[in-house]
Amino acid sequence: MAQTIVIKIGTSSLTQPETGFLALATIAQLVETLSQLRQQGHQVILVSSGAVGVGCARLGLTERPRTISMKQAVAAVGQGRLMRVYDDLFSVLGQPIAQVLLTRSDLVQRSRYVNAYRTFRQLLKLGVIPIVNENDTLAIEELKFGDNDTLSAMVASLVEADWLFLLTDVDRLYSADPRHNPDAQPILTVDSIDHLEAEVGDRGSTWGTGGMVTKIAAARIATTAGIRTVITEGRSPQNIEKILQGESLGTQFEPQPRPFNARKRWIAHGLVPAGKLYLDPGAVKALCQSGRSLLAAGIKEIEGEFQTQDAVQLCDLAGQEIARGIVNYGSGELQQILGHHSDEIFKILGYAGEETVVHRDNLVLSC
Repeated sequence: MAQTIVIKIGTSSLTQPETGFLALATIAQLVETLSQLRQQGHQVILVSSGAVGVGCARLGLTERPRTISMKQAVAAVGQGRLMRVYDDLFSVLGQPIAQVLLTRSDLVQRSRYVNAYRTFRQLLKLGVIPIVNENDTLAIEELKFGDNDTLSAMVASLVEADWLFLLTDVDRLYSADPRHNPDAQPILTVDSIDHLEAEVGDRGSTWGTGGMVTKIAAARIATTAGIRTVITEGRSPQNIEKILQGESLGTQFEPQPRPFNARKRWIAHGLVPAGKLYLDPGAVKALCQSGRSLLAAGIKEIEGEFQTQDAVQLCDLAGQEIARGIVNYGSGELQQILGHHSDEIFKILGYAGEETVVHRDNLVLSC
């Protein structure tokens, strides 16, 4: 059965650790595998890191740039070289590709989000493999994805993919770092990411290799959008086909039932929250158990500055996020009406505002 597959490969798999030059043998295997998937009828998207690494090698830099302007300049040098290599290798196999550079703002604005979706759909319909990277040359710090793991998960959610493969420098997740702990146990499947994080620890632990925290965060985004996610070894791209055929390789994250329509996926994953609303227990219960809209009476505290139609996180009083949504009031207005009943809004603000602070149609629950 034809499926939509998003593959993300990291810099550590694309480059040689000693020199920083491209690992051409790995890239050639990756290109061959993705071309074979296309020939089998699958729709394939590649999210590729490596532009900064290639740019550093091209310019003779011995360490990764630290300032954003330097990183952007180096990425501009490396991106062209990286695409040239991909184009040469894919062309040998007769597989057309396209370069797609995204910034977070492309997914924040609803019209641009829809346009990105249509562009990907048209490319896939034409049999093209889009090669995606963050537009490091133009992105500003406030609107960066931060890492290509997050970018790949958001692209997978955008196109309603069936699979997300995160190719990295280890073969799977382990209960501890296998390089230092001989008792480390492989983790083959993950049913609950919350349970995994409780066992494994947080960013400060020593259980995994660099970047695993972002991969688990990416798996959370993808699985909540109904996408099966796999962490596996980047130096063996042929494992992708084996996993699709049912072999137990890598670590597989079980997808949740796909609960959201396209608009709600955009609210959940496309938007950048501009603030937080802390809700009393009654409001939390009304949202989580009854699926109601959020009223001003249930808000205890506001954090951040935001405008009408911005996205916000809705949290319980302990700070646990229970939902995200689009607000009908800016933070200044909300400070005046929080804790009050809807029929008091006119008297407080001097005009008849919306009855709800966040309507349930603009609300995505995580509780």
